[in-house]
Amino acid sequence: MQGYLSIVLHAHLPFVRHPEHEKFLEESWLFEAITETYLPLVQILEGWRRDQLAVRITLSLSPTLCAMLQDDLLRRRYEKHLDSLVELAEKEIHRTHWDRAFRDLAWMYHHKFSLARETWRHHGGNLVSAFKKFQDENLIEIITTAATHGLLPLLAGHPPSVRAQILTARDHYRSCFGRDPKGIWLPECAYATGVEEFLQEADIRWFILDTHGILHAKPRPRYGTFAPIFTPNGVAAFGRDYDSSRQVWSKHEGYPGDVRYRDFYRDIGFDLDFDYVKPHLPSPDNRGFTGMKYYRITGGTGPKEIYQRDHALKAASGHAAHFIGERAAQIQKLDGLLDRPPIIVAPYDAELFGHWWYEGPEFLDSVARTVANDHKTIEMITPGEYLHRHETNQIATPGASSWGEEGYWRVWLNESNEWIYPHLQIAQERMSGLVKKFPKADGLKARALKQAARELLLAQASDWPFILRAGTSPDYARRRVKDHLLRFIALHEQLTTTSVDEKWLAEIESRDNLFPDVDWTYWK
Repeated sequence: MQGYLSIVLHAHLPFVRHPEHEKFLEESWLFEAITETYLPLVQILEGWRRDQLAVRITLSLSPTLCAMLQDDLLRRRYEKHLDSLVELAEKEIHRTHWDRAFRDLAWMYHHKFSLARETWRHHGGNLVSAFKKFQDENLIEIITTAATHGLLPLLAGHPPSVRAQILTARDHYRSCFGRDPKGIWLPECAYATGVEEFLQEADIRWFILDTHGILHAKPRPRYGTFAPIFTPNGVAAFGRDYDSSRQVWSKHEGYPGDVRYRDFYRDIGFDLDFDYVKPHLPSPDNRGFTGMKYYRITGGTGPKEIYQRDHALKAASGHAAHFIGERAAQIQKLDGLLDRPPIIVAPYDAELFGHWWYEGPEFLDSVARTVANDHKTIEMITPGEYLHRHETNQIATPGASSWGEEGYWRVWLNESNEWIYPHLQIAQERMSGLVKKFPKADGLKARALKQAARELLLAQASDWPFILRAGTSPDYARRRVKDHLLRFIALHEQLTTTSVDEKWLAEIESRDNLFPDVDWTYWK
């Protein structure tokens, strides 16, 4: 083998759980991702296992996502959602009976939804357990991210908060997968000097950086992004490969923009009679996505053309072949220039594959099968495997960076969301004060301290400032930040001034119920 390809998929969603409502719009974020990304990924991995493919990928499963995937309430609601999808597809088969093109697509959706339900039930509705089995069988390496995906450089003004995000994530990973994580996806690939101190404490061996985080390291890395560097304390940093990212992510050059692929936005939830689709909408009072989309991207501003599944799959296969060909050309160009095989690290949001780019799972499957069956230049491994094979690497300090707009923190710190951080700073300092005041609390006070930790962690999530900047669900994001901070303030006051209201505490414990064993002393 002349070189390595390491595909890293980052699966993350913010913690959204609303037992106080029978149906809640934002819970559909999870349901759509399960149907369109996570279950197809399980199906792909089952195929790799069946065919004994010698390929491995890395999967980052965020603690908040795992908490939702293991939550009984959300699992029951998702099962109802799956049944509703199958029912909707059956209705569409009858409605489109005399229209061949649409009827064939309705049958396609019926088959895919039914297969998703079969896969879901085969694994007992527990995808965390399913992915754990794949890791135990050495098909994938699962890594973690910060507990609630807090942007660590923006928490660095209060180091105990960075420590708590990392150690809480480590503990939760341990409870899910029966071992400690060896790698971490820094939220938004955001790095600032000092983060690695807490990674070392958690015994995490490596993390992912954006391209310029490696290229701006001091001293400059002699291998660029084609080998990791060791930070001074020995934690390895892998850099994102620019070319493999551009070919997938680029708005103008990226594969998902091909006119043969399915259009994400054109959904029957907006096109058909409201009363007809109403029972299947994520919010019963508003139009929204059902997951059934009949049109392809088409291009331009003219009318959309009907999606043709066979053409789209042919495009995915062709793009996979092109992707591998380009990686092989990169590796061959580097052959003889390095004293080791280069590693091309290709990190992506997992939800791109299937949810945003409907044919993404087929692209991934074709990439892996091409490497396993036909290619002599590339081996697909994980960053952790690379470190086992190549233990000696250059020591350098990475540059501050993220993979967000302009490469730093602008997406999460700007005029739309800057108001969050002064409130967070005060709450973080108060949390450390509570640890000092109650180092060994028990009973009701221990419960209140744990809940204070949960509320603070949830308020720190990078998702809320991101949504405020993007403007997609700003009212919801604003309310979530305020609700968690107000609950934290109330708990702080009850612990330090009055007394803990057990009835109210039980209510918010049942609502924000992630991390049951969270350790509040991490904020020491």
